[in-house]
Amino acid sequence: MSMSPKQKVYQGVLEEIRNYIETNDLKPGDKLPSERELSDKLNAGRSSIREALRAMELIGVIETRRGEGTFLSKYRPYQTVEILSSFILKETTKEELLVVKALLEKEAAKLVYLKIDEEKVLELQKILDNNAMSLKEQHYSFFSYVLELTDNLLLMRIWGLIDEYTKSFTKSYSKGFYTSLVESYKTRNYLALESLFIEEKTYDSM
Repeated sequence: MSMSPKQKVYQGVLEEIRNYIETNDLKPGDKLPSERELSDKLNAGRSSIREALRAMELIGVIETRRGEGTFLSKYRPYQTVEILSSFILKETTKEELLVVKALLEKEAAKLVYLKIDEEKVLELQKILDNNAMSLKEQHYSFFSYVLELTDNLLLMRIWGLIDEYTKSFTKSYSKGFYTSLVESYKTRNYLALESLFIEEKTYDSM
């Protein structure tokens, strides 16, 4: 599929920022020019610069320090931004994004099965017992914690980026899904966990 004009500008700005970083041999921890300076250097609108920087910050490529400016992240090379280009900047459909998000959640849940303990299971149960949260909020809190437990920073960042990108149309699993997933952790029933994701073919609207 071809990209829209807006997406082409956005991708072009990301590429220009990457080229600037590589040309100037910036390292993790180094400071980036301000939005205004980047706009002048790259001959791009400040809104496009701001949008590109926000996307880079979402996946942890850069970090903003109040009163100091924007810096390359110290924990991951800049090449991580290629992940963003590969699945967000193309004309990805809503359905494709939701399928990928569900796959990430499934694999995260399976990874966590190997290391989860009673205390962590109780934390997940507390999220489900919090009636002050909507189902949408519970879904985010539940899987944010699951992704955190994987100790896989890249997996967590990718899921977080897709979640941020799909907030306006994201959906949840059926209400009993989360309780059943917690129960599979409690009873150490891996087959039940696997079956949950196989059987959950559709999402409920939020």
